Amino acid sequence: MLLRCGGLSPGQSVLILTEPAGGAHYDAGLADEVARVALALGLAATVREEPVGPRARPSAQVLAEIGRADRTVFLSRLGDQLRFDPALADAAPVMCYALDRAMMASGFGQTDHAAFLALLDCLNAALAAAGEIRVTCPLGTDFAGPGARFPATAAEVSVRRFPLSVFTPVPAGDYAGTIAQAGFLTGTGRTFYDPYTLPLDDVLRVRFDGTRITGFDGPDAARAEAHYRHVGGVTANDAFHVHSWHAGMHPGCAWSVPAGDDLVRWGGGAFGNPRILHFHTCGKTAPGEISINVVDPTIRLDGVALWEDGRLHPDRVPGGAEILARYPDAAALFADPAREVGLAPSGRLAAPPQALANPA
Repeated sequence: MLLRCGGLSPGQSVLILTEPAGGAHYDAGLADEVARVALALGLAATVREEPVGPRARPSAQVLAEIGRADRTVFLSRLGDQLRFDPALADAAPVMCYALDRAMMASGFGQTDHAAFLALLDCLNAALAAAGEIRVTCPLGTDFAGPGARFPATAAEVSVRRFPLSVFTPVPAGDYAGTIAQAGFLTGTGRTFYDPYTLPLDDVLRVRFDGTRITGFDGPDAARAEAHYRHVGGVTANDAFHVHSWHAGMHPGCAWSVPAGDDLVRWGGGAFGNPRILHFHTCGKTAPGEISINVVDPTIRLDGVALWEDGRLHPDRVPGGAEILARYPDAAALFADPAREVGLAPSGRLAAPPQALANPA
């Protein structure tokens, strides 16, 4: 994270921003452990606590410290809230999605970061060159459109993601169809609001055409529509706007406990597994305010399934086989990918029985 992703060298400085003591999103002591490793690598390390609130508002002092450090590492949801903020583009801090020591020490945190930088380029190129992209899933997701029309200007995010585990969001404007969500509608981590999660009794089918949600089907349809209207209202966003979608691309990303045990941690840590594809909705600015999560997607580019039932096959991407040959640690992960993504015993995503309040 510090060397391959952060690009740091001995003699440089790293600022580690963490959540106040007592928070449960990151492992207690993880920031101190990262600082210890940084010192062993010859870096000057500073750990600073910064509160996480309903909306990201870093203090002027923190922004000044970020500017002075050679690199900043966010072990905090604050980095996730700020990941699309252009004010951080020059500093390019690292946002860490390995939330505990086990994730950091696993293939998710230890596989060569360069492998996934290379894979990201290959996947983005393939998505952009496709004539047609079609996405399906076992619960009824079925949408399609042309090759991804990525924005020609501006960086995707203002942070360096570690581990790098999703491709560039595909703008939704040229796509249409149905998205199937089981278990819950939950937030994206950009803003914390009440209620943050709406439990679903059955599979919710969300119909969309381009950037607009056109309707909901299923027993929870009326509640889902009301939830969207509520969240759009309290966050001052276009409730039914569909911004973009992307899928996980890191086979080392694993989530061993049910998502419903802690949906905020799950949403911040499990999305990188190829078994999960998610949409950014409820807002015209990425990542929106409501995430729609699809499990076990099959993503076909001109009929070729690059993701098949939630498994990514890099060898089916032009240039992918060469990446696997160059990075054997990544090849080993793709040969035996993690399959735990927080599903309930039912085999589906499931939420707590009551709406989840503001987690800030």
